[in-house]
Amino acid sequence: MPTTRAPRVPAEERLFSLVLALLSTESGLTKSEILANVQGYRQRYSSGGDNASLERQFERDKDDVRELGIPLETIETPGAAGNNQTLRYRIPKGEYDLPLDVRFTPDESALLSLAAMAWREGALSADSRRGLLKVRSAGSDDDGSEHDAGDGASAIGAYAPRLRTRDAAFEPLRSALDRAAAVRFSYITPGHHEARVRELAPLALVQHGGRWMLAAHEFATDSDKNYLLARIVGPVTQYEVGQHPAPPEAGDRALAGLDRVWAERTATVHVVPGSDAERRLTRRRDTTSTTEGELVIHHVDPQILAEELAAFGPELRVVEPEDLRQRVVDRLRVLVEDHTGAADRGAVHDTTGNDGATHG
Repeated sequence: MPTTRAPRVPAEERLFSLVLALLSTESGLTKSEILANVQGYRQRYSSGGDNASLERQFERDKDDVRELGIPLETIETPGAAGNNQTLRYRIPKGEYDLPLDVRFTPDESALLSLAAMAWREGALSADSRRGLLKVRSAGSDDDGSEHDAGDGASAIGAYAPRLRTRDAAFEPLRSALDRAAAVRFSYITPGHHEARVRELAPLALVQHGGRWMLAAHEFATDSDKNYLLARIVGPVTQYEVGQHPAPPEAGDRALAGLDRVWAERTATVHVVPGSDAERRLTRRRDTTSTTEGELVIHHVDPQILAEELAAFGPELRVVEPEDLRQRVVDRLRVLVEDHTGAADRGAVHDTTGNDGATHG
């Protein structure tokens, strides 16, 4: 009898469903409860069977949720300290709600809801849209009056737009995987300004650190590589349809390789106490603190990390490695030039007066 394959659930829908589930519980959910019941996991969950791959997916999703700035907490069961199987997960609603002093007028609430609706109509499935309606109805007043800043409308405005949409290349690449087709596209390598055409056999589409990547075999070098979808420019063209089937374990193999790189590459940063940089980076997967109070963070791609760190502006200073620090400084120099012109070039200095040593 042929095996029935579990339906494919988009990653953003799985994350969205996970956030909804963890917001709706005060006592938290165990990993097994999440895998058995939450949309995106339950379709692949095997009661009493091997769920190792699904558990690894949950661990990655947990990191992605935290990187979105969502305060996902773990609670140990009394008498079972250190037992990961009995840990309970939740998102404290009080920490996730907007501050009490933030209020929206009816017009502002309508605009936020429309913006969130326009975004999710293009990115989420019908199931997820129904989930958003559940959030709205759960927060509405009995008399059907307009929502205020503490209810479902603000919840929609607060977190729906923060989930990342897929890159434009995602659907063409997934189609190529389904059709076992080779692909051709232009790709910009970090540090280069001109795109170069790549011809590849797609192996898997994976999400790591909140970003979509393509694991593929490059014909020109006869090697397997990972390509960030955000660096693909222009259309994705399929050819040699049906000639390049991907092995079923390709996705797990690609993620395992990315996890190895993540474990090996670290950076040390100094963050301003109480800042957004401290809050977000402290919750980043595998982050540790040094005796000097600095943070040691892991990453896969130094260029991506430089973009993330530069966004924190004066809240953060890169201590090491020097190459990463220079990447961040370069990005901030470009930002200064774009906004002030050539007259202010060189305006990025460190706190000791050495030009270009930090991005303060």
